[in-house]
Amino acid sequence: MGLLDSITSAMGGSDTQGSTQAGLLPALMELVNNYPGGLQGLMQKFQEAGLGGVAASWVSNGPNEAVTPGQLQSVLDDDMVSQLAQRSGQDNDTVLSTLSGLLPSLVDQATPEGEASLQSAQGGSLLGSLTGMLGKL
Repeated sequence: MGLLDSITSAMGGSDTQGSTQAGLLPALMELVNNYPGGLQGLMQKFQEAGLGGVAASWVSNGPNEAVTPGQLQSVLDDDMVSQLAQRSGQDNDTVLSTLSGLLPSLVDQATPEGEASLQSAQGGSLLGSLTGMLGKL
């Protein structure tokens, strides 16, 4: 089982979802790692869009609240969505739909201690946190 298969399996995705998520996951990880302020900066963007409680649920140890593609569109600017679409080979609507299912699980798995700080032994990157999470599977 490859890395992306492990991630998809850990997040409960089906094979069909898995191939869509696999195309988007590297672009998403790059986005979060390069986002001003990293994951904390992205969480701040959710706060500014009135979705702070939703994003906070992904970081907390409780259940994850759902986010709709429309809500994600209000957080992510058009350029960001277009970049993700271009890098993943998907259209904007598919990116937003996939992200609405993927992002809550990814943030939840990357913040097992209930904190949005992604400082880790691997240098604080989302990839490092994700790698650490996969080591526990």
